[in-house]
Amino acid sequence: MRLNLKQRSVLPGFGLTLGYSMLYLSLIVLIPLSALFFKSATLGWSEFWAVVTDPRAVASYRLTFGASLAAATINAVFGFAVAWTLVRYHFPGRKIVDALVDLPFALPTAVSGIALTAIYAPTGWIGQWLEPLGIHAAFTPLGVTIALTFIGLPFVVRTLQPVIEDLDPELEEAAASLGANRWQTFRRVLLPAVLPALLTGFALSLARAVGEYGSVVFIAGNMPMKTEVTSLLIIVKLEQYDYAAATAIAVVMLVASFALLLLINLIQWWSSHRAWAGGT
Repeated sequence: MRLNLKQRSVLPGFGLTLGYSMLYLSLIVLIPLSALFFKSATLGWSEFWAVVTDPRAVASYRLTFGASLAAATINAVFGFAVAWTLVRYHFPGRKIVDALVDLPFALPTAVSGIALTAIYAPTGWIGQWLEPLGIHAAFTPLGVTIALTFIGLPFVVRTLQPVIEDLDPELEEAAASLGANRWQTFRRVLLPAVLPALLTGFALSLARAVGEYGSVVFIAGNMPMKTEVTSLLIIVKLEQYDYAAATAIAVVMLVASFALLLLINLIQWWSSHRAWAGGT
């Protein structure tokens, strides 16, 4: 006698869960984003193009994406070092350092911006030492990059930590026994293993930085054409009741951010596929 046992799941069936998932995503993500496109469509194409290519808007794009890419790159390098140190080494105060990594998550972004401005201002704890060297941090693009680096670091560290924990130290010992130096071990053994997670952390840090407002608005100085980020320009348009222009600029940011994240995800998929193919 044959028994057909149907596998049971704690959650409802595929159709029901898919329906609820799509409804939730539509209410939270798709409908608000589609509203941007509908509102910006109230502008004619010539008006839309004039708004999004205005020199002030272009300058804000350049600063926003440039500083975000710089901050995400810095976080990818130093975030890896922090994650590696927290996983591989045990030292006094390790738990405190581990908790400090999450501090940008816990602090309100406005508090982070005020704190960074106070520290990096010409009379601040760090700024007073940078000024004699001719380095101006607060109220410059450098200050924007510092703020975006601060709020993006946890994404890289927390993404890398579980991957590094799963790495077997014997792989490094085997590479060393075969004559590989530190750089060769890192490049051929460690980097391929952590690269997908590193790219994920980089993408999350980049996405967080592109849309940041609270921690940047204080330290940037908000000078049009110089230190004005796109999120602030959108707020300015909204305060002027120019909703169509605000949504038009938001659409540009949305499309550009999506294209960047898509590119990074494709690179991540390629690196994972290549690592899997190499392992087989």
